[in-house]
Amino acid sequence: MEIGILGSGNIGGNAARRFAQAGHHVRIANSRGPQSLRALVAEIGPNAQATSAQDAVDASDLVLIAVPWTKREEALGEIEGWDGKIVVDAMNPYTEDFEIEDLGSKTATEFTRALVPGARVVKAFNTIYYKRLAGDGKPKGEKDRLAIPVASDDAAAKRVVMDLIDEIGFDPVDNGGLVEGGRKQQPGSSIYNQPIGAKEMRAELARA
Repeated sequence: MEIGILGSGNIGGNAARRFAQAGHHVRIANSRGPQSLRALVAEIGPNAQATSAQDAVDASDLVLIAVPWTKREEALGEIEGWDGKIVVDAMNPYTEDFEIEDLGSKTATEFTRALVPGARVVKAFNTIYYKRLAGDGKPKGEKDRLAIPVASDDAAAKRVVMDLIDEIGFDPVDNGGLVEGGRKQQPGSSIYNQPIGAKEMRAELARA
């Protein structure tokens, strides 16, 4: 699969490593330009490429958005060509002071969805601590695999993302629709940043 990564920080960089290790080709973009990504791309290897954000979107089947929440409009506002793309929103609504932003009755992904018109939006990768994403994946069938919830209104897009999560060593958990499912994944929820398996996560989501 051709995967675009917008954001090269803790989640974006580690997701790029995991996807590349699983055999996917990743195009990574950040606000500082492709030259700033030379070391990361060299470390990841031949399955990684540094590009502009627009090129990452244009050439990819799936795009993971992992830019800082406060930079989302700056990062996404001028990009075109979202129609039909699977877009995975991995952002959390933290302010620059690392406080949780009050979004009123909306979820973070509703704001993201407005910036990627025509995309097939999926909420995932926002609940897992980046060090666990980097080092705690386990082969399919092993015990004590950590779980990652996935929410979307698009069943086919959700399936693609769930399969991808399985490939990189985690158990995907179907968390329902984008808004209500995404609400259960936000910072402060009972599953956020918790190293739990699929069974426990499903129980927590059912209680939420």
